Amino acid sequence: MQVLAGNSNRPLAAAISAYLNIPLTAATIRRFSDMEVFVEIEENVRGEDVFLVQSTSYPANDNLMELLVCLDALKRGSARRITAVVPYFGYARQDRKTGPRTPISAKLVANLITSAGADRVLTMDLHAGQIQGFFDIPTDNLFARPVFVQDMRERFAGQELVIVSPDVGGVVRARAIASRLDADLAIIDKRRPRAGVSEVMNIIGDVADRHCILVDDIVDSAGTLCNAAVALKERGASGVSAYVSHGVLSGGAVARVAASPMEELVITDSIQATEAVRVAKNIRQIPIAKLLGEAVRRINVEESVSNLFD
Repeated sequence: MQVLAGNSNRPLAAAISAYLNIPLTAATIRRFSDMEVFVEIEENVRGEDVFLVQSTSYPANDNLMELLVCLDALKRGSARRITAVVPYFGYARQDRKTGPRTPISAKLVANLITSAGADRVLTMDLHAGQIQGFFDIPTDNLFARPVFVQDMRERFAGQELVIVSPDVGGVVRARAIASRLDADLAIIDKRRPRAGVSEVMNIIGDVADRHCILVDDIVDSAGTLCNAAVALKERGASGVSAYVSHGVLSGGAVARVAASPMEELVITDSIQATEAVRVAKNIRQIPIAKLLGEAVRRINVEESVSNLFD
């Protein structure tokens, strides 16, 4: 087995390889002056089971192209099996036609990854579960839920919690966490008048005098979370925290979170933290290297990964 790191999140790739107790595969991944991607694998991969770690986070198109070129290099190097480990699948929000003459970009990216040479895909918390079906190769979609639940138990022991879904679409995710914590569930009824903008219409459930934990898969502009936190505090919540799998946090999102009533926003390291995220007082990253590393180990030795979903 070999683990190859792209440039999108080398610290996570290094942590995964450390968990597996193997060194990262030596490779040169650089840009020409016109920003073309050049890849050279500096070790023999013939007949190897290779895991390529590369999130398609910002800059999404550059990191996606790097993923594809690395896959092609491994394929032409005669790797026995190539698994694309994509902790954050960046085009997952474009999973359906939202209007006339619009693309289904998640399906396009799935086709590109398959055509470039991937034999298998390992990812985490896809925005829409049906994206697994976009791939014509085996695809494992892990959940950050076990990591989050453990952290919540340690930090909120003895407190009366309410797990809150920031929209109707995230109810299944929120209910799964609530059941493991034996906590109540609340749902935010929101309206999205246009892309990137949300308005809280109603809160379904009793949140008064309880600590509310918002759970979601992606925080981008943070508008939805911050509006939800304000609405929960107005309804009498004693405190508000948020746990989100992928901290995209683009534009002024970090400043928006810092100014919000949220006591803490917890994200995973599926996306490498920017300097603004690292110094933010109410944003914390928790590692997922153990979760991904264990999945990689089990795939390599042909063991079941089913209990990692619990």
